[in-house]
Amino acid sequence: METADSFELDWLKQWAYLSPTATALTDGDTGRQLSYAEFYSQAITGAQYLKSKFNLQPGDRVVHFSTNELSSYILFFALARLGATLVPINYRLTARELTYVITDAKPKVIVFENQFGDTLQSISKDFQYAALEPFKDFEAALNDTTNQFEGFHSTTDTTALIIYTSGTTGFPKGAMISHRGLFWNSVNTTLRLNITQSDAAVIFLPLFHTGGWNVLSTPFFHRGAHIILMKKFDGDQILKLSETHRATLLFGVPTTMKMMSQSPFFTHVNLTSVRYAIVGGEPMPLDEIRTWESKKIPVRQGYGLTEFGPNVFSLNETDTIRKMGSIGFPNFYVQVQVINEAGQHCHANEVGELWLKGPMAMSGYWNNEKATKDTFSNGWLKTGDLVYFDTEKYFYIVGRKKDMYKSGGENVYPAEIEKTLSEIPWVSEVAVIGVQDPQWGEVGHAYIVAREASSFNQEQLQNHCLTNLAKFKIPKYFTQMSELPKGDSGKILKRLINQSLNA
Repeated sequence: METADSFELDWLKQWAYLSPTATALTDGDTGRQLSYAEFYSQAITGAQYLKSKFNLQPGDRVVHFSTNELSSYILFFALARLGATLVPINYRLTARELTYVITDAKPKVIVFENQFGDTLQSISKDFQYAALEPFKDFEAALNDTTNQFEGFHSTTDTTALIIYTSGTTGFPKGAMISHRGLFWNSVNTTLRLNITQSDAAVIFLPLFHTGGWNVLSTPFFHRGAHIILMKKFDGDQILKLSETHRATLLFGVPTTMKMMSQSPFFTHVNLTSVRYAIVGGEPMPLDEIRTWESKKIPVRQGYGLTEFGPNVFSLNETDTIRKMGSIGFPNFYVQVQVINEAGQHCHANEVGELWLKGPMAMSGYWNNEKATKDTFSNGWLKTGDLVYFDTEKYFYIVGRKKDMYKSGGENVYPAEIEKTLSEIPWVSEVAVIGVQDPQWGEVGHAYIVAREASSFNQEQLQNHCLTNLAKFKIPKYFTQMSELPKGDSGKILKRLINQSLNA
């Protein structure tokens, strides 16, 4: 069965017909490659296997719990054929965090990498409704191309991905990304970055992150371009692979860009094929911009979020120095307004909350009507980020409406950490804020009030976090306080802590 939308959504089928021998995927670790014809063949084989073994139906969810594999992309496109949804989960999560996300997603199947099998088995009693499928079994099934599912059951409204983001209330929320959203994010990205079929890029961001999926991967597949996939970040290897495969774009966050520029290979690696580097997550320091420009690689900075695209703003590389710190202009088909606390539109140089509207917006938060209702207003998505635009309409991020900070490009929400630390019996009060860090951009600083001063135990705080939080969320600093500053209502005033740090 084909849907009315299959012509515009079945990208692999189109490229397998138009350019079957073009390279679609390269495994950066093993060198294995797939052409678009091979990629498509494996996707329809995988779809038939999943349909036959698990009877997947449109709307069913399949959890992906793995490091980056070529089969991760094959799984995604196989599920798209079935009208099912991929739910990539952060493999760095603790058993407790993992249990919450899987229980919330209620998947029919969990496809996992072998190294994570013991973790899943240890908590599987909490989600017995999900079948466990080792990735090696799925990959083995791709070799049998005698049975293939050539139909396409997804529509533009079908949820293609549910990507979980850390929650401001202490619990992660699953952003539902439709095929319509992927299509329009791809169109926006292609127009602003001038992506063509001859483009190639190394992807190392994890595929539980919108950056791994939707900054370049899905736009590249839509355009018939070439992805070189790595399991994890390795600055030396990224430079080597970019040279070998004549990469045309580089993508990263300031932390990874700095690590690459400090590689011993940086001075002599041939990157003349690279048009520019795309940097997101946080502003790129000026000295690092100049380091890359010494290699004749200009830097394009941008802004995005899981719930909207994520490719929302882009600063032209010609403006990198002149408009230092700016995220540039909104991309094609993105409507923008800046709203102050009174609900009024801001003028130039006035700070307000960034609201967005466009066909690439998420459908909502999975299984969370309240969060969805709180995030949208008459079709506008309220980002929670505070911005302003100058008289030339260049936009700048000035802070977060809620206390989120970014550590190594990962969003970290203090509420989740505070909730975890508050479970320790002797902790009376806790406040976590993001502070600047030369390596990670920002790290957490936890301020703790103990019920009895002598009870304060930093080792216990760290161990409790190690057990219950992913490593990038764990505060780097723990400081004992006799009390935390509060307002008249008794609410802790974090801004006063910030002021004391900056005094």
